[in-house]
Amino acid sequence: KGEQTLEVDKLLVAVGRRAATKDLLADGSGVKLDDRGRVEVDAHNWTGVEGVWAVGDCVRGPMLAHKGSEEGIAVAELIAGKAGHVNLDTVPWVIYTEPELAWVGQTEAQVKEAGIPYKTGSFPFAAIGRAVAMNETAGHVKVIAHAETDRILGVHMVGPVVSELIAEAVVTMEFKGSAEDLARIVHAHPTLSEAVHEAALAVDKRAIHKAN
Repeated sequence: KGEQTLEVDKLLVAVGRRAATKDLLADGSGVKLDDRGRVEVDAHNWTGVEGVWAVGDCVRGPMLAHKGSEEGIAVAELIAGKAGHVNLDTVPWVIYTEPELAWVGQTEAQVKEAGIPYKTGSFPFAAIGRAVAMNETAGHVKVIAHAETDRILGVHMVGPVVSELIAEAVVTMEFKGSAEDLARIVHAHPTLSEAVHEAALAVDKRAIHKAN
C-alpha cells in the first residue's frame, strides 16, 4: 500500500498475451469471438460450425503449449470418432525461473472465495536431504485439500525442479485423489519428491521431518 521505491539493475515487464485472431475469420464463417478476441468453443473445442474446431492460445483456458497440444490430440480423436477430452482444471502451470514455480488447481484465495471448507499443508525444501545436497533449499510445497472429503483442490510449489514434481500432483488430482492418498504413497529417499509427500502429510499435521 502506498508509494514504494525499488532499485534494480534490470527490469522485466510482462504485460500478458492475447489471442492473435484479428482478420482470422472470413465474414459469414459462423465462428464467433468472445469479448477478449478468443474463438468461442464448447467443452470439446468445437466452434458450433460443422467441421470447424479451435485449439490452443486462440481459445479459452491457459495459453500454454502443453494445453494446446493436448487439445489438438483430443480434437483429432473426436474427429476420428473416439473419446477425446482435456480437463482444464488439472492443467499444470510452470514458470521457469530460478527457483522454478509450478502449480495445478485452485489457490487458497480461490477456495476461500468460493466458500469451500479446506485445509492446507506445507513443507520446505530446506528439510529435504536431496535439496540440501544440491544446495537448492529455497522454496516449499503446499497442498490444499477439501476439509471434509480430503480431495486435493490445488498444489503449489516453488523450488528446484518443481516443473517435474508437479506431474505427481496432476496425476493425483486427475484420479480424484486425496491428500491421504498422496501421503501414503512411498517416495524414494533421498529425492526432491519427498517434499510433496511431507506436504501431503502436513495437511493433517503429520509431517515427519523438519528443517534444522
